[in-house]
Amino acid sequence: MTIAPPTSSASRLFRELLTFGAVGLAGLVVDVGIFNALRYLGPGLLEDKPLTAKVISVLIATLVTYAGNRMITWRDRSHGKPSRQMVLFFALNGAGMAIALGCLAISHYILGLTSPLADNISANGVGLVLGTAFRFWSYRTIVFRDPIDSPADTETRSSHVIGLADDLTPGADQSHAAPA
Repeated sequence: MTIAPPTSSASRLFRELLTFGAVGLAGLVVDVGIFNALRYLGPGLLEDKPLTAKVISVLIATLVTYAGNRMITWRDRSHGKPSRQMVLFFALNGAGMAIALGCLAISHYILGLTSPLADNISANGVGLVLGTAFRFWSYRTIVFRDPIDSPADTETRSSHVIGLADDLTPGADQSHAAPA
């Protein structure tokens, strides 16, 4: 059995943030590229439908980011059932998309800021930052959960620690100890 070198939780978090950022950057390129192609390339297939264009671009980018996060960012975590994981990933990504859509809808329809620049700032600037913060937290704690943090593992670890503490306590009952 090979034991991995110890890493601090801060360095692990830093690595996760860096790789999440790199995967997210790839997803951003896909998202923004497709969004703008649908809205503004040529006659603009979805020129008058910014929300539909955003939904399509985010769905395609989600496939890219799911694969990247599963294979790179959280490659060292237990993946469980892929179908369950993918459903959770898409559901939480949908919540992140709703954040970006909310920003775009407020800007475009309520504030009347309908220029290409305004649509991009609201959807791909403000909405992206808020949605990304939510996605990192939710993917890390729900989808690609560290097996060390799961309730069953915590209970098992606690049992072992309590048993070890009992063994080390002076005058503790040693009846469960192995014979010498």
